Amino acid sequence: MPEAAELPTRREEGWRYSRVERLQGENLDNWRIIDVAAGESFRDTLVIADGDETKPTELHRWRVTVGEGARCEVFAVLSSAEFARLEVEVTLGKGAHFELGGITVGGRETVREIVTRTVHAEPEGTSNQTVRAVHWGHGTGNFLGNIDVVRHAQKTDAAQDFKGLLLEKGASVNAVPQLEIFADDVKCAHGASVGQLDETARFYMAARGLSPDLSRRLLVQAFLGDALVSLEDDDLREAMMVHALDKVDKAL
Repeated sequence: MPEAAELPTRREEGWRYSRVERLQGENLDNWRIIDVAAGESFRDTLVIADGDETKPTELHRWRVTVGEGARCEVFAVLSSAEFARLEVEVTLGKGAHFELGGITVGGRETVREIVTRTVHAEPEGTSNQTVRAVHWGHGTGNFLGNIDVVRHAQKTDAAQDFKGLLLEKGASVNAVPQLEIFADDVKCAHGASVGQLDETARFYMAARGLSPDLSRRLLVQAFLGDALVSLEDDDLREAMMVHALDKVDKAL
């Protein structure tokens, strides 16, 4: 169990917006190790939701190695706990692919965040990360994503896309995309934006008889949907979306 002096601080880039005081008593060396063998496919999901006896702090740290030509998919919904953090470190082999779809939702004074480091260690690897954050009250949603492309990892194709939606004043979202590229024949892109609900769309829906609550739910659903579009299991995708939407419905 780490001592207080060993805890990270907000001076460290990966913990800049975290609730580091919530880490007291957490085992920061408790990494889940995932090895995806060459040519294999792996998918896992993480849902932190109400009703699951969620702890005040939910810290999940995954370290993933994806072999040559293999594929790893991770999908997550963080909608409960005072401080919830999913941290994923990925190392990609030749022609490997990493797919991340993440959602954070929350209000009050909660902090929910997704932090990634993707290392393209061999040529022809691809990665795609799509994260959506919806927050209200004084809730905070964070995405810190680092993409490293080593010198010989030519033909890398990596992308990050983050969008935040603020439903009330006082909420905040933070995005810190970082690219460190040492190869010259690569495609690397990232985008980040923050906004509010489209009032024109809400007016359009109201004019056609939809209630304000239903209008908000549909707009939030459309906003969050991008994060799960790559999840091919329809039932699982719907269940994860319900967890996120139910949190919004209960709070607003």
